[in-house]
Amino acid sequence: MSVAGTYDVTTRTPMGDQKGTLTVVVDGDSFTGTVTNPMGTMDVQDGKVNGNTLTWKMDMKVPMPMSLDCEATIDGDALTGKIVAGAFGSMALSGSRAA
Repeated sequence: MSVAGTYDVTTRTPMGDQKGTLTVVVDGDSFTGTVTNPMGTMDVQDGKVNGNTLTWKMDMKVPMPMSLDCEATIDGDALTGKIVAGAFGSMALSGSRAA
């Protein structure tokens, strides 16, 4: 099964759980997409696909500017991973493929 698709995701942040949508558009061993949540939309940067594992970066603007390093593994329709947010450390990421 392809890792491409739209996922409903939850990130466990110091400010509480943040729900959003991750869109993954695969092109060979790379991907583009967005993460949209109530604070806005962030573009996937430097997206890479290695089997069923995705790695990418994002530039967060709200609530404060910060670079995020992200990794997720897709297992069927389930997504698990983490987002590393500088001094805030690692935050768990989970979700499932949207219907």
